[in-house]
Amino acid sequence: MIPSEPPLTDAYLRTPKAAAFAGIIFSVLLFAVFGLMRLSVPSDPFERGAWLAGDTGYVTLAMNLVPFAGIAFLWFVGVLRDRLGAREDRFFATIFLGSGFLMLAMLFAAASVVGAIIIAFHAAPELLIHSATFHFGRGLAYGMVNIYLAKTAAVFMITTSTIAIYTRLTPRWLAVGGYIIAAVLLLGSNYFDGSLLVFPLWVLVVSASVLYDRRPVPSSEALPPQN
Repeated sequence: MIPSEPPLTDAYLRTPKAAAFAGIIFSVLLFAVFGLMRLSVPSDPFERGAWLAGDTGYVTLAMNLVPFAGIAFLWFVGVLRDRLGAREDRFFATIFLGSGFLMLAMLFAAASVVGAIIIAFHAAPELLIHSATFHFGRGLAYGMVNIYLAKTAAVFMITTSTIAIYTRLTPRWLAVGGYIIAAVLLLGSNYFDGSLLVFPLWVLVVSASVLYDRRPVPSSEALPPQN
């Protein structure tokens, strides 16, 4: 009689302890991306592209860091879902995952547009700078980051904070702080330069909280049952 293979249960598939550092890695990488971009690219979306004629090494490095930041963010989301376990609510889980994926899509797309602008400039410098294509690409990247990425990040924070309040995933003060920071992104991303930096800062604090408190939460402390 051939013995049956043991089922793949939680005893065999466990979240690696190193995954808890994913949020910290994401925060550091995103801070590096924004910092490197600010060293070379002006925040004004109407600038005429003078930065392209200089050294674009910082921008290229920032674009190469974006995929690693995205991978770390996916691991961070996985860590949060692992902490929730069976307490995860389908309604909030859908918004939680959807907003996170949309945010990454905006980040990757904006990085691709900036990378394409650099390549096009080196191929035909004078032709690109004086074309509508450059201004279109510059405005597209600006809108993706400062409007759509910022708003989806705010939705991700609101959803995560709501889940945290119901399930005690994080301390209550951190969940309330998530609402406040999300409001800053929703209302001020178009008016305050660098306001998007509050998102990786929040992820950093949440990750540190998860690392500090690795105790499992009782399954009875769950979201209210769905109708």
